[in-house]
Amino acid sequence: MRSTWIFYQKEMLDMSRSFKLIWIPIVFAILGITQPIISLFMPEILEMSGGVPPEMLSLYETPSSAMVMVQVLSQYSTMGVLILVLASMNSVSGERYGGTAELIMVRPISVFSIMIAKWFAQCTQLLIAFGFGYIASFYYTYQMIGPLSWTSGLASFGLYGLWLILAMTITLLFSTILRGAGAAFVTLAILVLLSLLSSLLPTWFNWSPARLTSLSSEVLVGNGLSVSSVVICCLIAVGIIVFSLLSAARLLQKRVLPN
Repeated sequence: MRSTWIFYQKEMLDMSRSFKLIWIPIVFAILGITQPIISLFMPEILEMSGGVPPEMLSLYETPSSAMVMVQVLSQYSTMGVLILVLASMNSVSGERYGGTAELIMVRPISVFSIMIAKWFAQCTQLLIAFGFGYIASFYYTYQMIGPLSWTSGLASFGLYGLWLILAMTITLLFSTILRGAGAAFVTLAILVLLSLLSSLLPTWFNWSPARLTSLSSEVLVGNGLSVSSVVICCLIAVGIIVFSLLSAARLLQKRVLPN
C-alpha cells in the first residue's frame, strides 16, 4: 500500500509539472461554458453572420436547460474523450520506451501496484477535469437558461464519469503494448465501435457500456430509466475496467523492455 501511494504521488507530480492538472480542466470548462452561451445567443450569432432570413430567426427557440446539458455531454463525447485519451496515451509507453520502466521494475514492488497507482492518478486527473467542466456548465446553464434538477445532474455526472474512466482504462491497457499514438488510435476505434453498435443495434447491445452516455442524457431530460439496465451497464463497465487493469499489469510485467 505504501509503495502504491509513493508511485501515485510520483504520477501526480509528473502531471503537475506537465501542467495537465491545469490546462485539461480549463479546456473542459471552456467546452462546457460555451454551450449555454451559444444556445442563448444563437439568434444574435446567426443575425451577425448575415444571410439568414428574419423569419427563420423568429422560429428559433432556446432549448431547455436539460437539453443544453445534454449538448454539453455530447461535446465531451467528442472533444473531451479525445483530450483525455491523448493525455493518457503515454502513461505507460512513455516509460517503457524512455527507459524509466526498467529502473522501476528492478525495485521490490509489484507490477499491479504500479498500474493501480497510474490508474488512480489518471482517474484523479479525469475527475478534476470533468468535475470542473461539468460544474461550470451546470452553473452557467442554471443562471442563463433555467433551473436544473441537482439529483439528475449528479446521477448524470456519475454515469458519464464511469464511461470516461472506462475510456481512460482502455487507453492505459493498450499503452502497455503500443506506442502512444497507436494506443490512442486503438482506444478511439474501440470506443467509436461500441458507440455505433449501441446506437445502430440498441436491442442487441442493450448491455453495452457505451449506453452510459445515452443513459446520462436520459437522466437529465427526466426520462424513466430501467434500474436493471443501468445496473447491468455499470457492472459490465466495472468488469471491463478490472479486466483491463489486470491485463495491463500482466502485459507490463512481460514487456518492460520495448521490442
